[in-house]
Amino acid sequence: MNEAIEFTVGFSHGVEWGWPIGVYLLLAGISGGALIVSLALRYYQRQSVETPLLKAASLVSFVTIVFGMVFLVGDLEKPLYFWKILINYNFKSVMSIGVLALCLYIPLTFVLVAIVFEGWIKEHLATTPLAKLFFLFPLLKALRPAVEVLAFVFAIVVCAYTGFLISVLVRFPLLNTAILPALFIVSGLSAGTAFSSLIASFFFQADAHAGDMKTLHTIEWPVMALEMLLLFMLFVSLIVGTSFDKQTAGAFFQGGYSALFWFGVVGIGFGVPLVLNFLLGKKVAHSAFTFYLSGTASVLGVLSLRLFILYAGQTFSA
Repeated sequence: MNEAIEFTVGFSHGVEWGWPIGVYLLLAGISGGALIVSLALRYYQRQSVETPLLKAASLVSFVTIVFGMVFLVGDLEKPLYFWKILINYNFKSVMSIGVLALCLYIPLTFVLVAIVFEGWIKEHLATTPLAKLFFLFPLLKALRPAVEVLAFVFAIVVCAYTGFLISVLVRFPLLNTAILPALFIVSGLSAGTAFSSLIASFFFQADAHAGDMKTLHTIEWPVMALEMLLLFMLFVSLIVGTSFDKQTAGAFFQGGYSALFWFGVVGIGFGVPLVLNFLLGKKVAHSAFTFYLSGTASVLGVLSLRLFILYAGQTFSA
């Protein structure tokens, strides 16, 4: 890593990447996950209208990645020098590759928001100076297929990048595993699906049990099951590894971070949605209370997962 991007030189001791990076990892995962699911549904169902889910997901993808960058840059050792990484690329550095992907992804999400909300923009901004830019909408409409494909691809890249970013740290067994990028993609899908569903229902009056939302309810359980499987694989990869890997596996059962895993990830993230949707009867499962509480629990569970991986991962170093 060259000097221009050596912002975390102190990572070799203690916990250097704390909760702001955990929040960034969550927001980046939500952004990518929301966009992946909504665009996949749009093409699979051949949608020709701007559905509440697409509106919510496009808005969520842009807003969350922007706020995520605020947390990322704010946590750097030299945040005011962040611009250097934008002009000094080192393609052997995961951070440089990730920043390049983000520099492409963020404008794509902004353009997608403009396309999806064209009607709203023309209605509410017609009397503002921004109306002079309305001539661009026909061009954006023509470019929409390309924008959506690129946004979909870079959404996957951004989700995976959050895992690759910390998995390259070879002295930290819980972080240095090929399972981590896959886990971050799947958990990003889980959080992105849940959060965009909440926004679609609350702000865009989507029926929580019909159309796209019903489809999301169908796929969210296989996604959760895959997330559980990847966590199990991560644990097994530690207990069958070196003696130090076995010691690192103790993070799941010993110390304060184990409580974060079992209470936050397993209890809230997995337990609450499963109990509300399957163990308390149909009346509870189809209530608005269950919909919002279950979605919120899924997001909090993914946040707990990111924080557990970060903190426990940095605690056990070779």
